[in-house]
Amino acid sequence: MTISYTLEVANARFAGFSKLLLRWKGSIYKLLYKELIVFSTCYAILSLTYRLALTQDQRILFEKVALYCDKYTKLIPLTFVLGFYVTQVINRWWGQYTSIPLPDQLMCVVSSTVHGGDERGRLLRRTLIRYANLSSVLILRSVSVRVLKRFPTMEHIVEAGFMTHEERKKFESLSSDFNKYWIPCVWFTNLAAQARRDGRVRDDIALKLLIDELNKYRAKCSMLFHYDWISFPLVYTQVVTIAVYSFFASCLIGRQFLLTPIKPSEEPPLDMYVPIFTLLEFFFYFGWLKVAEQIINPFGEDDDDFETNRLIDRNLQVSLLSVDDMYQNLPLMEKDKYWNEQSALPPYTIATAADNLKPSFMGSTFDMRFDVDSEQTQQVAATPNLPRARTPMLSRFLSSASPAIGMKNLKGLGVRGHLVRFRGDGFPSPNSNTRYTDLDPDGRIDEEETTEDERESRASEPPTPKVATRAPRRLQASERQKKMEQPKTPNILITVDEPSEENIEGEQAEC
Repeated sequence: MTISYTLEVANARFAGFSKLLLRWKGSIYKLLYKELIVFSTCYAILSLTYRLALTQDQRILFEKVALYCDKYTKLIPLTFVLGFYVTQVINRWWGQYTSIPLPDQLMCVVSSTVHGGDERGRLLRRTLIRYANLSSVLILRSVSVRVLKRFPTMEHIVEAGFMTHEERKKFESLSSDFNKYWIPCVWFTNLAAQARRDGRVRDDIALKLLIDELNKYRAKCSMLFHYDWISFPLVYTQVVTIAVYSFFASCLIGRQFLLTPIKPSEEPPLDMYVPIFTLLEFFFYFGWLKVAEQIINPFGEDDDDFETNRLIDRNLQVSLLSVDDMYQNLPLMEKDKYWNEQSALPPYTIATAADNLKPSFMGSTFDMRFDVDSEQTQQVAATPNLPRARTPMLSRFLSSASPAIGMKNLKGLGVRGHLVRFRGDGFPSPNSNTRYTDLDPDGRIDEEETTEDERESRASEPPTPKVATRAPRRLQASERQKKMEQPKTPNILITVDEPSEENIEGEQAEC
């Protein structure tokens, strides 16, 4: 049976677990006392032999062996091997418990979907839920020692009321080389389909809900069977067992008290005839191994194994009660106590009022307050509105402004800023010291200053007529950038001779 001590550890108090150390049933003492007696006896025999029966030369040889064992025993990774193994075994143990089929959901669906207050309807509901319980008994009988001892043959199952004699004949007439725990589930589905044809199940949706719940129930039975079939890897169990036993076999020799000190200059250590810390180490590591040994198969007869027989009794009683006595057996509906109240607050006793009548938790920052005049309460833009700049590469292909900010532009903000705010860029930050009236209104990049010769040559050129249409300012800026990027070439003087009639006639003849 399961040893429960939940109530004793409900509240944390001084030495709360100390009372649990005095228990015997389900304790580590009950699991380990035989191995501890064997280890202590072997240690005592070797100690007496070393002290009383060996000669001087034999003692020297024994001491060398003891030092060798004590030195290399530490190389065994016992903590890692045991810790990982026990963790996996505990996860498997809990998975097996959650795979035990319980009919609670299925019985609620049967009671609500299979209708009929007459004897036929009652027979349908009781038979359906009995088939589900029969399936769980068959699978538990296959994996649990306690259930098998309770129902050693099919005749015992018939006498217990899970199966009728006619159903036993049908069950045994179906020959199969595999476990036949699934046969009652098939009977369940066929009977549910017949109830749908008879109108006991109102619609196909209710039938589907009934079959789905049965499939969940059957899946747990199947998972329980596979847990029993696929055991924990044997090689890992062997590795852990060999590691623990070899470690403490070496400790029998390596932890012996040596009469001759290791170094002659040192004082001999205290001779403790009983190796207290070695026994504690044995208690911890071997107890760790015993924990895994006990729960690796929780369907046995150990103190902490699952109470499968009691689960069978509970499942049958509760499921039959829900589909038979509780069918359409509802209490009279009445207005509840808080019908006319806006909020419901159940009363407390004097013992619980002091701890519970407190303001509800609304959040860790619910009571946090800020100063009204503080700068932290001022609203600002989510992101700073920085002016945009054109990069030379993007300006060649795109006519829109690039969001990148050049280092040259940032450096020039304080003296002659090359950046302006485009339309739609938003307003600048209030902390900015840039004045947009000082910026170049047309372009983003300043042109190089021209020389006096260039100015005179430009002045001598005839004025070009003004065009009514004007290119966009952004296009003009991109053209200026292209001019700036082109390498400067030296001024070349080109002379053109005045055309004469002879030259014209010669060229016409060539053409």
